[in-house]
Amino acid sequence: MQIISMSSIARAVACVGLAGAVLGCDGDPAAPDAAVAGAAEARRTAYSDWSPARSVELAPPGAHSNFNTQAAEGCPLTSRDGKKFFIASNRDGGRGLLDIWVSSRDRTDDPWGEPVNVGEPINSEYDDFCPMLARDGHTFYFVSSRPGGCGGTDIYVTRFRGDGRIDEPRNLGCDINSSANEAGPVPVHEPGRGRVLYFSSVRPGGFAPEAPGAPTGDSDLYSSEWHGGGFGSPSLVAGVNSASNDGQPYIRDDALELYFYSDRPGAQSNDIYVATRGSAHARWSTPVNLGPNVNSPASETRPSLSTDGTVLYFGSTIATGEGANDVYVSTRQRLSGGNR
Repeated sequence: MQIISMSSIARAVACVGLAGAVLGCDGDPAAPDAAVAGAAEARRTAYSDWSPARSVELAPPGAHSNFNTQAAEGCPLTSRDGKKFFIASNRDGGRGLLDIWVSSRDRTDDPWGEPVNVGEPINSEYDDFCPMLARDGHTFYFVSSRPGGCGGTDIYVTRFRGDGRIDEPRNLGCDINSSANEAGPVPVHEPGRGRVLYFSSVRPGGFAPEAPGAPTGDSDLYSSEWHGGGFGSPSLVAGVNSASNDGQPYIRDDALELYFYSDRPGAQSNDIYVATRGSAHARWSTPVNLGPNVNSPASETRPSLSTDGTVLYFGSTIATGEGANDVYVSTRQRLSGGNR
């Protein structure tokens, strides 16, 4: 779901997708040449099409009946070992606004357990959402509207310690964060760039010009490279942004697929799109709508992938679920000979 006004987002459709990020590539945003486009297409077709989406309870291996509730659930993110499932929800039992919850299971073929509130210091009396566990299994990014930040909703980072302790969350600073809303932090290791943080922001000065003095713009995708102990100033992700809202991205492990939501022309509401490339140094292809198996006339947001790239998780406001926003799942198969 789109994160332009957290007050409205948190209260309903808000959390379903709460996140945003993408990567910035060098070069102009022109369409890739035929060779690059062909390579990216070959990578994309190394997988089958996405299956018709189902709520997480109905998709094998299933989930506890209270995974989705009458409240809002979204921001889905699974751990690399497939045994933890983080979501954001404003369900009963939390702090009253959006909180981050986690479901656990012992084996990857077990159903997902009932989500449990992750507690302080991650959750607060303010909105806390967009969970993102880094590849090391300890570093944890999220977004919060708590006071003391740069304005709007900001990206924070903390760390899960082996003894069960959680470090006090740290704001990533006012280069990454702005006086507007940020969302969807996604750290990746990109060949040739090292550590890169992708996220989305409604800060002015993005892809499309705003009216003079406007405090915010439409949502755009940004990336920031790691330099000297911190993430540097972000840049727009070349070739994927539009004059509409583009946000809450997710990068496949090998940095060859970029998923995000957009309400650009051709979308039914907020739809999930994917851009591909043949190598981490190539330009992104023109983003493609994932089509009716995933998208609906409702709002689909905050996509994320399983580690092997065969399971797509996202939030949707489609009225076939339990509440205003629910978590849905679509799957695909790797085709013979395909590479990740």
